[in-house]
Amino acid sequence: MNKLTGFVNHILNTEKYAAWLFILPAVTGILIFIIIPIFFSFGLSFARWDLLNPMQFAGLDNYKEILTEPLFGKILLNTVVFAFSTSVLGVIIPIILAVILNSKIRGSEFFKTAYFLPFITPMIVIGIVWQWIFDPNIGLLNKVLHLHINWLYDPHWAMPALIIVSVWKLIGYNMIIFLASLSGISNSMFEAAKIDGANPFETFLYVTIPLLSPTIFFVVIITAVSSFQIFDLIYLMTQGGPLDSTNVLVYAIYKNAFEYFNAGKASAIAYVLFVIILILTLIQWNLRKKLVYNETE
Repeated sequence: MNKLTGFVNHILNTEKYAAWLFILPAVTGILIFIIIPIFFSFGLSFARWDLLNPMQFAGLDNYKEILTEPLFGKILLNTVVFAFSTSVLGVIIPIILAVILNSKIRGSEFFKTAYFLPFITPMIVIGIVWQWIFDPNIGLLNKVLHLHINWLYDPHWAMPALIIVSVWKLIGYNMIIFLASLSGISNSMFEAAKIDGANPFETFLYVTIPLLSPTIFFVVIITAVSSFQIFDLIYLMTQGGPLDSTNVLVYAIYKNAFEYFNAGKASAIAYVLFVIILILTLIQWNLRKKLVYNETE
């Protein structure tokens, strides 16, 4: 009996060490590339460092500087406008498309693929193509609309142009999530609504939306978080211009760190962004009982 117990303990210990051995590369990567940089950047936000000379402790000066300069207010407003617009349009449009495609219209598989392609297209390609589309002289958009708008060179139109591109890229991904959720809803729910005399709009409003509300809640959160962290689209298409009309928080982090060589200020902006995203996520999470159908906890 003792030999059997010893053998079992030996097997369990061997499996435990084997498990640690398998997860060691992932844990090491997380530690080196995520955990340590988080603590280092937090400490760096209280210092002045130009990446060349020794660090100097600055206390709360970096935070005071960014919170009192007028440009930061403009950058913060740009970020909120971009994130809010992208989150609203990036949820409403995919829901409508998902409901339409879920009705098994002719060519639905083709449309699913067509809408999803922008999401897997590299951002560098999207930036180049949309720069041509928005070109004020030879751009396709102005030609089709018979207008002459300096989309990316006018402070009033540059942000709407970027929102259009961002929503266009997100539509396919969010639509697929909604389609997956719709496939889990029993047809009996829609048949019952039809028997009760509900028209298609009423069915969508009072049946589809409540049953999709957990998925809508999830998509809103991930879309809002990703929108607050937008960088590549700004970098490729406008570089924060014109006149800082498209400058956002993550692009400001990049400019302060790698153009102005002010790593301390860049880290401080990063943690201001972290606090903003955390607060918004907590607000959304606390509102889930009112926003999500049949949410009890």
